[in-house]
Amino acid sequence: MGRTITTYLIDGTPQGPRMVYVSNKNCMAIVVPRSKMNEVIIRKELQKCALYILSGETDEGEPKAYIGETNNFSKRIKDHDQKKGFWSKALVFISQNESQIDKADVLYLEAKAITLALTNKQYVLDENKQNPDLPVLPEHKRDPDDEFFEDIIFLASFIGCNIFEEPSQKQDSHTIHLYLSGRGADARAIYNENGLTVLAGSIIAPDNTNSCQAPERRLKLIAELTEDSDGKRELKLNRRFDSPSAASTFCLGRSSNGWTDWHDAKGIPLKSLLNR
Repeated sequence: MGRTITTYLIDGTPQGPRMVYVSNKNCMAIVVPRSKMNEVIIRKELQKCALYILSGETDEGEPKAYIGETNNFSKRIKDHDQKKGFWSKALVFISQNESQIDKADVLYLEAKAITLALTNKQYVLDENKQNPDLPVLPEHKRDPDDEFFEDIIFLASFIGCNIFEEPSQKQDSHTIHLYLSGRGADARAIYNENGLTVLAGSIIAPDNTNSCQAPERRLKLIAELTEDSDGKRELKLNRRFDSPSAASTFCLGRSSNGWTDWHDAKGIPLKSLLNR
């Protein structure tokens, strides 16, 4: 079933601050680039209870985020602007209904958000020092909050922040099954409209060669995402990559052109498969 998503460009530019919401839904996302924050911070929509995500990168280029809650985002972000240097964009999730979301609700949403983001390991969350326990809410508040959180997940994905997404093995007629081997690696992946996802159970090369790009970042990912299996490094969960080359470099521990190194069961490279 289709959905209608409304996007309002606050300053009229595609890269500027914007409001995003699904028709007939209460949840609204306000996306604010850090460079534009002072221009929109006085808006009344940002002066209410909210769940927010500060999104950016680590020094090694890995996606990084901070998840928080607040009674007033306009006031809270001033402290983050001074103390947190990594972020380049803020995603603020608010209720379009003034009376729907209060402090107890955003604490509940924050706990769910941090737990899910830590589980899926798509972003570095080292700025979140604690994983808060899920507050106990009465049923009449918990049910709408759970629905609100589902809308947060959907809007975050639509905006391009996959912090809550678990790379899945969901497949359709457009899914390409891929394989990769070398340097002790024996990896499987799928390629579709979501990019390339290396599948859990893949064997990953344990070390780097001199040609490996961002070697420290790769070793950090190896430690976080793999486990020892009979002396080999086995991927514990599905991991999506923005490009085939990033995925093949991760698997092989060396510089790699993923468009040619990933191939199907017949040995046909991914580039040729797409050209067909």
